[in-house]
Amino acid sequence: MKVLLAKRAGFCFGVKRATQMAFEAAGIDKTTYTLGPIIHSPQVVNKLEEMGVKVLKNLDTMDRGTIIIRSHGVASHEIEEAVQKQLEIVDATCPFVKKAQEHVKRLSETGYGVVVVGDADHPEVQGIVSYGGDKVFVVGSGEEVSKLPKMNKIGVVAQTTQSFENLKNVVSECLLRGGEIRVFNTICDATAIRQEEAKELAYQVDCMLVVGGFNSANTRRLSEVCVEIQPRTHHIETAAEIDPGWFDGVERVGVTAGASTPKWIIDEVVSRIEELNKSN
Repeated sequence: MKVLLAKRAGFCFGVKRATQMAFEAAGIDKTTYTLGPIIHSPQVVNKLEEMGVKVLKNLDTMDRGTIIIRSHGVASHEIEEAVQKQLEIVDATCPFVKKAQEHVKRLSETGYGVVVVGDADHPEVQGIVSYGGDKVFVVGSGEEVSKLPKMNKIGVVAQTTQSFENLKNVVSECLLRGGEIRVFNTICDATAIRQEEAKELAYQVDCMLVVGGFNSANTRRLSEVCVEIQPRTHHIETAAEIDPGWFDGVERVGVTAGASTPKWIIDEVVSRIEELNKSN
């Protein structure tokens, strides 16, 4: 049984940057916290907690120390609160997410109704929306655009992990509802490239493993992309979840991972597959 590992499996630029900043901050101030999980990897969050960096849901109980802003950002009022409390702020927001926040703010200030393409329940999207005014709407698909009010000027941005195809569908529908449309493609290149690579790999193998947090939007999307091509696709967080029965009759196994998946977890998954292969 041969293991094929995707070239771009694991940390993207933004996540790598955020984790480095968090681990560096952990060794400086004993009263260091992250506002929400730094990335969508329970294993990384646990390692930081072992170093004394705990996760806070809000800043209500924090009056001093260092607060680390997670990679997918936070709401604008939370940043303002941290400034007012004179906390030491380590802003690990991914630059791509930061750009989406800036676009929403600028569009709202110049009179555009803003359409954010993404998952309304995702922290990244909730943070992006907070930088706009009263006319900010979140849609998950082109079909949802029909529910929006008519607007003369529409600005469109996207959650960084959205597919380009979904963004195009939303924009097409917006053209039917507004006179002037401004579109900012805020999808991270790494996300699109990772998805295309996963598709190519899924065609080549008899079984796919997608490694990453179950709370990770981009990992779930990778799994969805793969299962459309290879039904024997399994989304796991760690090597311990691997079922040997998955590999019955399998000659080639594909492995990819979400942008928040650390290398050590990917290595453990590959090692576990190789161990099972040797034991057969």
